[in-house]
Amino acid sequence: MLRRALDLLYLGAGYAAGIFLVAIFAIMMVMSVGRQFAINIPAGDDFASWCMAAMAFLGLAHTFKRGEMIRVGLLLERLHGRTKQIAEIVALGIATAFILYFTRYAVQMTYDSWRFNDVAQGVVALPLWIPQLGFAGGLAILSIALIDEMVNVVVGNRPSYELGSPDETPDEFIERISQGGGG
Repeated sequence: MLRRALDLLYLGAGYAAGIFLVAIFAIMMVMSVGRQFAINIPAGDDFASWCMAAMAFLGLAHTFKRGEMIRVGLLLERLHGRTKQIAEIVALGIATAFILYFTRYAVQMTYDSWRFNDVAQGVVALPLWIPQLGFAGGLAILSIALIDEMVNVVVGNRPSYELGSPDETPDEFIERISQGGGG
């Protein structure tokens, strides 16, 4: 049940990132085409940039868990067995520590914006904590995904972000990549 809830959380964050991507497209198209018809979105650039930040950060956990995030696996791919598992745990531990650090300060910044009633300096005086939720929320969900993955590897399972089989040949890898699979 917990596994299903976590997978739904990552998927939901991925869909939210997609919605923000569509919102960026809509805002930019209305601003571009709207010039021809004297239509303007007040603070459209601000809204597009806030959507961009939300899209980028909300998509991190889903991208990570699907194995589509860029990783430097040159060393890890050469290791096998227990050595590889320990190296994966160390790498996930370092990544988790960094992301938890950033998450703590992102959440603190969002909370402070709410507490001090900070508002945007642009045309629309939107409370800043609203657009900051995507940033802080995306990092929090990524933190959960990293901890989830570390637990998964510690108990001896294969990382979910590893695509392909361990016995995959270079030709099979190239074929999988050419078909749209992640690296």
